[in-house]
Amino acid sequence: MRRLSATRYVTPLREGGSMPAVVEADDQGLYVLKFRGAGQGPKALVAEAIAGGLARALDLPVPEIVLMDLDAELARTEGDPEIQDLIRASAGLNLAMDYLPGAVNFDPVAEQPDPELASRIVWFDAFTSNVDRTARNPNMLVWHRRLYLIDHGAALYFHHGWDGDTSQASRPFALVRDHVLLRWATRLAEIDASMAQRLQGDAIADVVAQVPDDWLQGPDAFADPAAQRAAYVDYLTRRLAQREGFVQEAIRARA
Repeated sequence: MRRLSATRYVTPLREGGSMPAVVEADDQGLYVLKFRGAGQGPKALVAEAIAGGLARALDLPVPEIVLMDLDAELARTEGDPEIQDLIRASAGLNLAMDYLPGAVNFDPVAEQPDPELASRIVWFDAFTSNVDRTARNPNMLVWHRRLYLIDHGAALYFHHGWDGDTSQASRPFALVRDHVLLRWATRLAEIDASMAQRLQGDAIADVVAQVPDDWLQGPDAFADPAAQRAAYVDYLTRRLAQREGFVQEAIRARA
């Protein structure tokens, strides 16, 4: 991931539960900034980084994800006390994704996604235990007639209060029944092998290696950030090897 610095706070995106914001960075680009001081804290950024990296490894459409340094001094130009507090609480290293100007929210009534793409997205969300891709909150945008996946802070929900135990990696993902794309995911069995193949070798470890030490502040069960990264890799590798559970759960839910 590239590392940039936020130079200007542009506007809040109040429809998000953690109130992300559009900011300008030192490369003159616009990005949607996810604050480490909001909501679930650094865990949400870890989920964004890992899930977003895995999506890219799976050749799924996601905006570019970058690391973003935030100076608490930016709070001085904001009139809203809530925004001031959020900026100050998030001083340091945060995460952001490329801003897609003019993008519109995915509408499951108006849109007809390709069955193969829908199947790949459902597979990915079941693998990463993403609880937030429902009709109520699809977390997908349509930009230049192409679907983009955004906001993966609710993925990897097992890691909240996690002690590194990987014994639950083989669990099915029952909440896949609520996935907004499930009705179009007619090729889950066909795409399973190719999806898994893309994550073989060092792919998972390479994604997890990009998570900054600053965000890995787990309980005493983890000796250091390296041990916590190793636990993520172990969990995801086990889940991939035992993926039949979540794949068959999705096929049954669709049926």
